[in-house]
Amino acid sequence: MLLALLMLYAFPIISFFTGIKSNTTLGFYISRMVLWMILLIIFIYNFVVEKGPFLLKEEKKYNALFYAKAVISLYLICILGNAFLNLLIHLTTLESTSDKLLQFSILFKNDYFLIIFTCFTAGVMEELLMRGYIQPRIEKIYNSPMAGVIVSSLLFGILHSTYGTIGQVVATSFIGFIFALFYKKYSNIKILIICHFMIDFISLMIMNSIDFKHLSVF
Repeated sequence: MLLALLMLYAFPIISFFTGIKSNTTLGFYISRMVLWMILLIIFIYNFVVEKGPFLLKEEKKYNALFYAKAVISLYLICILGNAFLNLLIHLTTLESTSDKLLQFSILFKNDYFLIIFTCFTAGVMEELLMRGYIQPRIEKIYNSPMAGVIVSSLLFGILHSTYGTIGQVVATSFIGFIFALFYKKYSNIKILIICHFMIDFISLMIMNSIDFKHLSVF
């Protein structure tokens, strides 16, 4: 919970003292750097306090064909599942498009370095923390594999609540759940990082290419 609070409110606190807003390119870069600093803090905590491996689950090795099949399968499951969930939420709640997402779509417009940096940050940082760090530790503490899956996926969804919509929380919780199940069975964080990057990158590139008025449909 402390980790989630730190990830949610570290940049707002910095913004409060510096006046830098997240809806500017500089503010967005700083917010991503804050996330890398949080990951570094957890690495230091693990080294100094826990004095054990950062990844409690030993990484399993697979061939290139398995990587390709796993990434494509995870991508399709997440995208199709999210499409269904978002449609259901839109029909039942008439939820509008996130204002924050609209602001970010302007920031990302034709800024390909920002897009790549954002996707790389999300893929590496979120997977190492949510699946690599939190999930196996929750499993160990409560002696329950499903506790790790559920808690990590819910935290993953909560971390996206700053977008201000139910759809963002539900969709990312769903992705977190699918990723957590995969990590529980196959113990490979690299596949999840690649897939996470691909989901964000393709989504942002599509968002970058469509007109703002069609963003709510996307």
